[in-house]
Amino acid sequence: MPLVALFLIAVFSLLIVRIGATALRMTGLSREVADFQALSCFFGVGFTTRESEMIVSHPVRRKIASHLIVIGNVGVITAFGALAVTFMQSEPDWLDDMLGGEVGSVPFIVRLGVLIAGIAVIVLIFRMGVFRSLLELAIQRTLERAGVVRAMDLDTMLRVGHGYVVSEYEIDPGHPLIGLNLGDAMLGQRGVLVLGIQRESQSYDGAPRRRSVIQQGDVLTVYGLENLVARELTPEATRAALDAASGRESQ
Repeated sequence: MPLVALFLIAVFSLLIVRIGATALRMTGLSREVADFQALSCFFGVGFTTRESEMIVSHPVRRKIASHLIVIGNVGVITAFGALAVTFMQSEPDWLDDMLGGEVGSVPFIVRLGVLIAGIAVIVLIFRMGVFRSLLELAIQRTLERAGVVRAMDLDTMLRVGHGYVVSEYEIDPGHPLIGLNLGDAMLGQRGVLVLGIQRESQSYDGAPRRRSVIQQGDVLTVYGLENLVARELTPEATRAALDAASGRESQ
């Protein structure tokens, strides 16, 4: 029975990872990046890559990642518990009944081989193209109906070419841009053009002017070099630019 429980945990874990990866893809990440980040979050690997920055800077992706981390920690602990019981049980299980009938009649290496083979079969099934496509389609439709993820909530909406992108950036609480108008924020001087502002009230400013004030919860649609956009919109870079500007004015 513990061996069956371990197989069920493996199925459940792969299903959760697939749900997380599909949800991340629905926010605009590529399949490869979404799969890798879902696995990293679930197993708590925590790779510090540019892709992981795309996760933590996006509120929807951050929420998905946090759920994967919590469920992953519980799943790994449960799996280790089931694994320990599998090799230390005192009562015969289905494998003993099938091959021997008594506790300990099945050698450790055979039990380990059955375990590895069973998990390998489960992984292969989840990697099958048809099964994977049907599963992702079912997950995507379920998430869309539930309103859990807004499809096409893109971090990078359009790669124009030569390193330029049109992307979105959400203003989190405490960001130094809050309360500043676009003129005082000096984003244009730093290579970041603001094309539009999605307000938290769901109104949209499609042609923001210098007097347009940035508010908490705003989602800025911006254009510029990808590395500049990623760097200059961070709170640290914004504070440094504002401090430098105030220092020049005081001289």
